[in-house]
Amino acid sequence: MDLSTQETIKRLVDQHGAEALLVVLGAPDAESAGIAAETVVLGDPSWAGPLAGVQLGLPVYHVLEDELRAAVPAEVWEEQVGLMLDVLEVDDIADAVREFREQAST
Repeated sequence: MDLSTQETIKRLVDQHGAEALLVVLGAPDAESAGIAAETVVLGDPSWAGPLAGVQLGLPVYHVLEDELRAAVPAEVWEEQVGLMLDVLEVDDIADAVREFREQAST
């Protein structure tokens, strides 16, 4: 997650509170999805960005997860995201994000 995105997330949390936000990721692999999820839950693991040491505990999902898919109209999801099911490792990505989401809820 780039520094600009981290700054935007931090600003939104400051403005609206963590309880009013939900993070949706679109990372194409488990490693990058996991790092992004870790950043919004536990803080920037590289200690380089605005979220270094900042534990926001935000709820985080990947766009390919079933919970998110259920919240989007089927035709929109299929048109915008559906093809990715065939080319990405959905289970690995979902597991990486879920690991950090569960840490946020404990």
